[in-house]
Parts: sequence; structure tokens; C-alpha cells
Amino acid sequence: MKELLTASALLEIGAGLILLAAPARAITLVFNAPGAGAGVMAGRVAGAALLSIGTSCWLARRDSGSAAARALLSGLGIYNVAIVVLVISSSLGTPGPILWAIAALHAAMAIWCVSVLSKRSL
Repeated sequence: MKELLTASALLEIGAGLILLAAPARAITLVFNAPGAGAGVMAGRVAGAALLSIGTSCWLARRDSGSAAARALLSGLGIYNVAIVVLVISSSLGTPGPILWAIAALHAAMAIWCVSVLSKRSL
């Protein structure tokens, strides 16, 4: 569980900082659409949320046996599945390589979450 929480922390903190610092550029790169107006603010809100998720994972990485860490991991699994569904549904018209890479990464993280949780519950 420690490795999963550490990897999640690093990925989410990195993505969060990018969205906070340069939301328009990130939106343009990922969605191949201009990030302007409300999209920039939404990108920053998403960045703050990712920073929060990443920080929670980082702080919980050494507490992998607790019920709170398992709850965090359950929420992280739901988040990863939701991202896969959202990315795939948003990219049906114009699937770009960055969107597919994001979907693949989150799918792998979701599988990792399920794997760790299923081992912990036995």
C-alpha cells in the first residue's frame, strides 16, 4: 500500500501543480482545445483538488494498515475509475494520444487500488 500511496501522491501533486500554474496550457495540451475563461478557473480548481488528493496520499503512505488509509485507497480507486470513464467519454470525438495515456494511467492505478484492497481484506 505504501508504494501505491507514494506513486499516487507524486502523480496527483505533479498534475495539481501543473494545473495550478498553467491551466490554459494544460487544457490545450490534453484536450486539444483552448483553455480560456471558465475553463482556466475550472483547471485551477481541479489542480487544487489534485494537490489535496496527492497530499493526503503522501501523508498516509506510512499508515498503510489503518482503516483510514484503506478508506483513502477506496476513494482513490473510485477517483481513478471515474477519470477513466470521463476521459474516454470526452475523447470519443477526437481521441488524442495524451488523453489515451491519461486513461491508461488511471486504469492501471485503479487496478492497483483494487489489487491492494483485495489483498488487505483477506
